[in-house]
This record gives sequence, C-alpha cells and structure tokens, in this order.
Amino acid sequence: MTDRKQPAAVSSSFLPALSADRVIAVIRAPEIPDAAALCAALAEGGIRWVEFTFTTPDLTTHLQRAAVHNESHIGAGTVMTGVQAQAAIEAGATYLVTPGCRQEVAEAAARAGIPVIMGALTPTEVAHALDLHAAAVKIFPAHSLGPRYFKDLAGPYPGVPLVASGGVNSANAAQFLAAGAQAVCAGSEVVPASAIAAADWSTITERAKRFMEALSLIDPLP
Repeated sequence: MTDRKQPAAVSSSFLPALSADRVIAVIRAPEIPDAAALCAALAEGGIRWVEFTFTTPDLTTHLQRAAVHNESHIGAGTVMTGVQAQAAIEAGATYLVTPGCRQEVAEAAARAGIPVIMGALTPTEVAHALDLHAAAVKIFPAHSLGPRYFKDLAGPYPGVPLVASGGVNSANAAQFLAAGAQAVCAGSEVVPASAIAAADWSTITERAKRFMEALSLIDPLP
C-alpha cells in the first residue's frame, strides 16, 4: 500500500474542512470582473471553496483579488508546471489542483507547505498521485465511470480522500458523495461564464444554493 505520509507543513485542517463543505466551485471563464465579489456570491449560496483555473486569462490577478474574501478557500486549478504552481502560491492560492499527476507541481507545493488535489483516473494514476504526496486525489472525468467507481477504488485504496470532478451536477453529486467521494466539483451549472462576465452575482448565489440543496435530495447508491 502506498505511503500516505504528508509533508509536515501541510495543514492538518485541510481535509476536515474540505469534507465538511463538500463542494468546490471550478471557475473557467474568459472574463472575471470581480473575483472577490464572485467568491462572496458563492459563499452566500453555501459554497466556500473556489478553484480559479489557469485556463482563465490573467489568473494570478484574479487570485490576488479573490484572496481578499477571507471567508473562502481560494485555490488554483489546471496547474501544469512548477512555474505556474509558484506563481499561484505567490498570488495567494491556498491549495493547488492538477488535471493529472504533475511532479513539478507537487514539488513546488511541498516546498511551500501547500496541499495539492492531484488529478487521476486509473488505479495506477491514483497510486502515482499518492506517491507524490497528494493531499487528495481528483478523479477526472468522474462522469465517465460514475459514482460506483468510487466504491470500487475504496477496495485497494481505503481511506484515500477522493474528489469527483468532470460531469458532476445537481442530478448526480449526492451519489458521488454517497459512494465515498470526499467532495465534488461544481462547474458551469453553478458558475456559467456568461453570469460571471455579466457580474450577475445574485444568479450565481441562487445556483449555488440549488446545488447545495440537491445534495440532500438525491437517494444514495444502494
């Protein structure tokens, strides 16, 4: 079994806080007029974890602005290189998220004591992510194999914190959680690029509320 030892500097509160809140809003938008206001709108709707991705132009500026909203956990996603990791950390990201197993990112995060949610899909990739001391493993794209895959992974990887990402929505999010996911990622259903560009914060708050409410309404897997 892969050693689950984490770098000592990584906060022990990271996983308990993530599993308590259960949802990370993933921001992919060509334009973000006010990152702090976006975080506030999501927090009002019950989502306090926000991942700003490197597919967004001028990401570090948005991270700096979002960091002002101290009620939220601000992270950087789609982190591919050590240079990106360092830039995100310096801009205020408190955790990093990768689409796959990225050793450079893991090394930069370990130096800074920043947790990484590392992307994987296969059992072999999960093991690789753990070898790189990922704080949690993001299963992406989760919809491809469905909630039962999380139950299957619990066999060889008991206790490994998994995050469901990709194709997760209000119709299936609770099933991923019931199948063992520590948290799920909410995308355009909650934070559509058009609403972000229009600074339509009230709509984003309502979408976040509906997503959170749906988590308790869906029957879990048998």
